[in-house]
Amino acid sequence: MKYAYAAIFTPEENGQYSINFPDLQGCYTSGDDMSDSIYMAQDVLCLTLYDLERDKKPIPKASKPQDVKVTGEQFISVIAVDTETYRRFYENKSVKKTLTIPMWLNERAEQANVNFSGVLQSALKEMLHVQD
Repeated sequence: MKYAYAAIFTPEENGQYSINFPDLQGCYTSGDDMSDSIYMAQDVLCLTLYDLERDKKPIPKASKPQDVKVTGEQFISVIAVDTETYRRFYENKSVKKTLTIPMWLNERAEQANVNFSGVLQSALKEMLHVQD
């Protein structure tokens, strides 16, 4: 899933930033400079949302950036992430599945040197509309 949330950036000493996502409880991080802060914000946002998805918990609605209040030198930046990309990268280990097919179909597939895992993966991707 693709998401975008407003983040509050608070300048700290030596060019560092603290980052907080007001719509997501416990979702905060920091960075050494602006580039690192954006990277760290994407990482913590994606991990937080991924955990909520995995645990089947509700995903809070994202506030409009103009509705998020800041003070002093704070500013808002919208951070976008894709949990599907994260999931594919970190959950790429194979799992064993047991299935049954008719014997005649098994024999024909074996004669044709069919890769059963490859066929199942291709079929699941097609059925679920997943692109590589």
